[in-house]
Amino acid sequence: MVRALFPGTFDPIHYGHIDIANRASGMFDELIIAVYDRPLKNLLFSPEERIRLAKLSFADNPKISVVGYQILTVDFCRKVQAQVIVRGLRVFSDFELEFRMALANRRLAPDIEMIALMTSEDHTFLSSSTVREISVLGGDVTSMVPPYVDKALKEVFLNMEDNLQTQHINSLKD
Repeated sequence: MVRALFPGTFDPIHYGHIDIANRASGMFDELIIAVYDRPLKNLLFSPEERIRLAKLSFADNPKISVVGYQILTVDFCRKVQAQVIVRGLRVFSDFELEFRMALANRRLAPDIEMIALMTSEDHTFLSSSTVREISVLGGDVTSMVPPYVDKALKEVFLNMEDNLQTQHINSLKD
C-alpha cells in the first residue's frame, strides 16, 4: 500500500488544492491532507477551522483523510507511514521553491519521495492569499472556493469588521 501526504496550510482550501488532491488520490492507495499549523505564518483560520473545511472538501472521497500537524513534514510522513509527499505547481516560480524544498526533504529523509502535479489550467492563478485578498475586499470568490469556504470567509471578515468597530467605539469612550 502506498500512502501519500499532501501538506499545506490550506488557509483557505480552494479549488486548486481540491483538484490536486483528487487527482493524487487516484495515484495512491491513500492520500492524507496534512493541515500545517505554522505559528510563524499569519493565518486567517484556526487549525480546527482549516481542518473542518478540508474535511468537507473530501467527504465524498474515501481515499482521502484530513489531519493536522505541527512538526517537520518529513517527520510527520514517518509518523503516518507516508512514502510520498505530493505538491502542486501553478507557475514557474513555484517550481523553484518546490525544487529547493524537495532537495532539503531528500537530505532529511532520502526514503521519502516527492511528486509534483501541475495544476489544471483553470487554477493557475489561484492561491490562498489571492482568495483571502479578494474576499476581504468584498469580491466574489465563488468560482475559486466551494460554497462552505465562501461562507466561512464572509463570516470571519464580518467578525473582524465587528471587532474593529467595537474597538473604535471603545477608544472613543476613553
